[in-house]
Amino acid sequence: MQTLTSGYRGLSLMMLLNWDRLVYLATIVLALLFGAWIGGL
Repeated sequence: MQTLTSGYRGLSLMMLLNWDRLVYLATIVLALLFGAWIGGL
């Protein structure tokens, strides 16, 4: 049980530290999709 708890704590810490990278990646993807949509008009 202690191993499961420490593994979950480590996973949540990784998500806490890297959430801004996920937002950054999502922003780039949305910007590319928006640019493709504008270019298709």
